[in-house]
Amino acid sequence: MKKIFAVSFISVGYFLNAQSISNSPYATYGIGDVKYDNTIETASMGGISTAYISDFTSSFNFANPANNSNFELTSIRLEATNENNYFKTNYNDTKSTKHSTYLSNISLAFPLSPKVKMGLSYQPYSSKSYDIVNTVEKYETIDNIQTLTGYFTNRFKGSGTLNTAQAAVSYKIDQNFAVGLRANLYFGNLYDLNELKSYDKDGVSNAEYINGYETKNSIKNFNFTLGGSYQSLNSRTDKKLTIGATATFGNTSKMITDYTNSTYLYADAANSVKTSETIIDQKSTSNKNLLPLQASLGVGYGSENHWFVSGQLDYKKGEDISYFGKTFDFQDTYRISAGGWYLPNYNNFRNYFSRVVYRYGAFYERGNLKIDGNSINKFGISGGVLLPFKTSSITRMSGLELGIEVGKRGTLKNNLINQNFINLKVGFNFADRWFRKNLYN
Repeated sequence: MKKIFAVSFISVGYFLNAQSISNSPYATYGIGDVKYDNTIETASMGGISTAYISDFTSSFNFANPANNSNFELTSIRLEATNENNYFKTNYNDTKSTKHSTYLSNISLAFPLSPKVKMGLSYQPYSSKSYDIVNTVEKYETIDNIQTLTGYFTNRFKGSGTLNTAQAAVSYKIDQNFAVGLRANLYFGNLYDLNELKSYDKDGVSNAEYINGYETKNSIKNFNFTLGGSYQSLNSRTDKKLTIGATATFGNTSKMITDYTNSTYLYADAANSVKTSETIIDQKSTSNKNLLPLQASLGVGYGSENHWFVSGQLDYKKGEDISYFGKTFDFQDTYRISAGGWYLPNYNNFRNYFSRVVYRYGAFYERGNLKIDGNSINKFGISGGVLLPFKTSSITRMSGLELGIEVGKRGTLKNNLINQNFINLKVGFNFADRWFRKNLYN
């Protein structure tokens, strides 16, 4: 059975790496739309994780690897996300929609000893998948009259996914303190293309050749996330206070960017195979500031096995990245999150919904993009449930995970794009005392 599971784990990981993920036009900049953290548990609570130590023995926290003091079972998670994006811009009063469904998380976690826990995870970190055509009218003054003489079209196209594989270890120092370390490997290829075409007023091309600006990024990045946590439980009242913090450091980055400015023809109707290409300019650069300093601080308070609420502040230092042969500066990012969970009564086996875990949250994020003086910010609300299997108990909380995020990104100012989104998430957490030898028959 162990061999079958290992093969299945690798097969699902290969599918995750090969899948195509659609996203926002803002993915044209930098490394695309950042998807992580995609776990349903975290996303359903607004993103809080730094001060979140699960009361149950079946939930492993990858975001802060120190927060796994209660984890005692082997846990397998498989999760998928359905994204629904609705775009609007005042430029030509344009509206559009994009939908995408993809495998968003696969993880395996298990205890090594009562004090040491370990987890392995594989997720898409960011992605590009866009195809935008912008048409600009060209006018000339003829006999003192502004006359339409043609059009210029810019086509922006991008694709690729940046994935992350992680290995996390946590160590419980005593009843109150714990530390954890997570190793993060990021890898993938991202591709951007900007094509320029010219047409006369009747829509006939003025030039046979296409002028294209192409950027290919090959990325390999390795870093560490160090976490720490403190939890104080009042055994008389069952109330608990939790404080957590994380920092990501030790970047070993290598992003090779190949930039090409050329003219060419397409040899096929699908515009995928170039021919008769003439190179105008070509260069290759190396960037080591892809994923810079990140830090998080969280505080939480709750009642044992009943409810929990937390607030969190995340910070990410802005990075520089090459895009169409130029270096772009991205501003520092911060995110404020609040959320928690509620379990009515886990001992009430007569009422199933009393044993359902209900999650809720909200967040605001100042994005790293700033276009025409406007920060591309994001905010939203979220919710979710853990529907336990019939055989689940407070010590074996396995079940079906459901989550939803509703929010907004961007702005209509300066003909920019407003993005409304509804993200639906579904997954399974299978937890039990697997892969252990019995001491007694």
